[in-house]
Amino acid sequence: MTSTDPVPLVIVEGFLSSAGALIWGNFEHHSNYACQTNGERDRRSIFASVGPVSSLHDRACELFFSLVGGIVDYGAKHSHENGHARYGRTYTEGLYPEWSSECPLHFLGHSMGGPTVIKLQWLITNGFFGKQYHPDMILSINTVSAPFRGTQLVYTLGEDTRDAPSVRWFSVGNFLAKGIHVASYLSPVLPHLFDLHVEARGLSFYDSSFASFLKQLWRSDWAESRDATPFDTTFIAVDEREATQEGVVYANTFYRSYCATLNHTYPHSATTRTLTWLQRMLGWPLHATSLAILSFRFSTLRPVPAFLESTFSTKLESTHDGDARLEDGLIDVDDGGAYLLNALRANDGVVPLFSQWHPYDCKNTRCVHFSHAESILDGVTDSEKSRYDESPEAGIWHVHHLENAHHFSIVPVWLGTQSQKAFWMDLGHWLRSIEDGRRRLKDRSSTATPAPTVTLADFGS
Repeated sequence: MTSTDPVPLVIVEGFLSSAGALIWGNFEHHSNYACQTNGERDRRSIFASVGPVSSLHDRACELFFSLVGGIVDYGAKHSHENGHARYGRTYTEGLYPEWSSECPLHFLGHSMGGPTVIKLQWLITNGFFGKQYHPDMILSINTVSAPFRGTQLVYTLGEDTRDAPSVRWFSVGNFLAKGIHVASYLSPVLPHLFDLHVEARGLSFYDSSFASFLKQLWRSDWAESRDATPFDTTFIAVDEREATQEGVVYANTFYRSYCATLNHTYPHSATTRTLTWLQRMLGWPLHATSLAILSFRFSTLRPVPAFLESTFSTKLESTHDGDARLEDGLIDVDDGGAYLLNALRANDGVVPLFSQWHPYDCKNTRCVHFSHAESILDGVTDSEKSRYDESPEAGIWHVHHLENAHHFSIVPVWLGTQSQKAFWMDLGHWLRSIEDGRRRLKDRSSTATPAPTVTLADFGS
């Protein structure tokens, strides 16, 4: 890649998602508009395969080695603590072996793909993959409907509210775990679409006896562990991650989150869109789960999540400021009325709005929240392009709200809607503006007058 080529975009899928380009569709025609209109090459898109039900740690390791190549190393300590082999599959050639601070990458994470990239940057920073790697290898992190701070839906589906990661019998989560084990056991003969990355766990019929398989169906050591996606979406897991500084912003990385809400969960929404029958069909199940999120009783959670404990002091000042203080609305939600509905219950059918913003409370990170009136789903007109005339600021979350949108409205399933086209076109302009700023900064550095060399002779005898 030359210095003028667009920086590639790595796409990281979410929970139970591993179809890649098969369902993501023709988004590149729209995401490359900014490059094409400026006479540049098209941006390369890279689909990185990670375990669709694996923990954030395992997914981040798989993401790293799929890009640079080599044998997936989950780490001796982590593997020992979680009862699986240290090494996973081998990538004889990485998808982007030249990855470095000089040759960085953009990342787009949908759903659990967002926290996966955050985990990756944290592991790189802490030297997990070696001291030669640096967080500046990640030029930007862009997320859609990412559960940075967990979701109450995981409890509704079966996670025990007082004893996570235990899963309730006869719950959706319990039956889902059984299905995952069946797919894992049969993985050698299933198509790539069902790739669960189970090499390190020895769950296939090549590595596991039928008796062991039946034992896992009765009670799953994986699903009811702290090393799987469901536990990582619990509020207690989020507290543990944030306590280790996972999710802090880095000065040279650009951050952007796209946060969706269904209209019936967000009373202030004024956006209406005509939906096709296919969009309505895909959205019906999410309307049901959104109601479960709306009715969830936070008072049943033990231990009490940190975001609930830290909110009482902000209640009085926040409730008088409406949307301007929405990000501070983290208080007694079971009896809080409409204000708290906005704060914790507005959702996209899977993830509450506050969790999609970014890691940490707003007071503990750097962020700017754009109003619904500045929705990127309305398209990028000539007048709106002015927001990309100047380079965006790094080291701060740029939070955009997507009204009347559910968890799958934008990605991964391509339906060719105007909203999807507008999203990808806007993302292309955003990424190009980042690269323009990066090139200008390098040009200034290369043309700067060097400081004069000082020798001992300059001080006289």
